[in-house]
Amino acid sequence: MSVLVVGTVAFDSIETPFGSAERILGGSASYFALAASFFTPVRIVGVIGEDFPDDHLELFKRRNIDIEGIKREKGETFHWRGRYHEDINLRDTLELHLNVLSGFVPRLPERYRDAEYVFLGNIDPVMQLEVLNQIHHMKLVVCDTMDHWIRESAANLQKVLKRIEMLVINDSEARLLSGQSNVVRAARAILKMGPKVVLIKRGEYGVLQFSDSQVFATPAYPLEEVFDPTGAGDSFAGGFLGQLARSGDASQRGIRRAIVYGSVVASFTVEDFGVKRLTTASLPDIEERFERFVELTDFHT
Repeated sequence: MSVLVVGTVAFDSIETPFGSAERILGGSASYFALAASFFTPVRIVGVIGEDFPDDHLELFKRRNIDIEGIKREKGETFHWRGRYHEDINLRDTLELHLNVLSGFVPRLPERYRDAEYVFLGNIDPVMQLEVLNQIHHMKLVVCDTMDHWIRESAANLQKVLKRIEMLVINDSEARLLSGQSNVVRAARAILKMGPKVVLIKRGEYGVLQFSDSQVFATPAYPLEEVFDPTGAGDSFAGGFLGQLARSGDASQRGIRRAIVYGSVVASFTVEDFGVKRLTTASLPDIEERFERFVELTDFHT
């Protein structure tokens, strides 16, 4: 079962305490698609400029990512430049050039419109609504957002939340969206806005999952070094939804397994700059680390 992702396809320029990388492949849809493609075919929708290399598109195709939904426009590709602090959880945006992303309206190819598993990257909620209006038989819609949209497009974001099953959000965004300082109360407040499941990303501290009747907490996979956390959240979402699509199991047990798979995929992403580890890791690598993760968190011994 394939997964549809709508989001950004971009260039990232990154500085961390461990080095730097200039104009490498980035964007929420890129990270998500490469992560999900370990588990299931992916269809990607986004916009690129004339400067976007064909090599990146070939990478997508090699990974069973359908690129018919990527539109090339006159102009330059969306470009983000950021710098991470010694505390790798902190970063500064140095430059942000929307370029062809400005004014982009997603148009799904007709054969994409039967998608059952859908991920809405952290794009403008108006765009997210436009995507939802084009899909006929959605089975599971997972959505991401960010502080900018929570502040600047609150009314449209509320419309999106009423039409999705799951929201993926970090802890500071959850507090901002809910107006609650406590993350548990924040999740409860967000559930009342529409989603049936709220996944709260907590960086190196793992993920919290909330539904009306369940709470599940999982740590992040322990790593000695984190080179570049860019795209970790989108990689988590890709691994998570990719596994759900592969298994077809959206029960509480299935969701918990998918959360662990998402955490495992994200742990590969942060081991090198950009999407590099997502291109060198294999599904057997992921399955092996998944088993080690399960052993690390098993207390029934």
